[in-house]
Amino acid sequence: MKAAAFGVRMHSGWGVLVAVSGDPSSLEVIDRRRVVIADPAIPGAKQPYHHAAGLGTSELGLRESEKYLASCATVSERLAFTAIEDVVRKLEGRDHRIVGSAVLLASGHALPPLAKILGSHPLLHTAEGQFFRNAAIQACLRLKLVVAGIRECDLEEQAKTTFGRAASRVQERIASLGSSIGPPWTKDHKAAALAALIALAA
Repeated sequence: MKAAAFGVRMHSGWGVLVAVSGDPSSLEVIDRRRVVIADPAIPGAKQPYHHAAGLGTSELGLRESEKYLASCATVSERLAFTAIEDVVRKLEGRDHRIVGSAVLLASGHALPPLAKILGSHPLLHTAEGQFFRNAAIQACLRLKLVVAGIRECDLEEQAKTTFGRAASRVQERIASLGSSIGPPWTKDHKAAALAALIALAA
């Protein structure tokens, strides 16, 4: 079986997953897809912290917010697990073995208590980003995959550490893939592919 790895770049309620095989000189994109991990039937599921903020910051409101966020987390982790498991099973059926995965992270600062998050609009966005990235990480762990969290601001430096002098060629190769495999090949796809290749090399 050929070794493969995938990278994930999350947004609010959805993300882009790119799976790769080969090495920097013979890189092959073997899967790419949009994964949706927020249930549209749940009010506010795409922006759960924004929705929770509307429940108020009284003691009762905080309890309701905690229950709501826990429920959303359970659903998002299940949807992430189902989506990623589908990728893994399909690739295994095509004679690939997933040896690693990577989820792109933000700055990685620890979040304050919930009451403070709900009272700050910038923190709502920060918490939601972490919420959906964590769902993807938990899905990988449930599938017993090796998962690396790579801060997006460190991605280029990590590429240099992993590939040395070939790092710039690797990034150029990834950037040019869109012309051969066709759209979509956005910034999300390129970042996820680079993270996947780093995970594969590791």
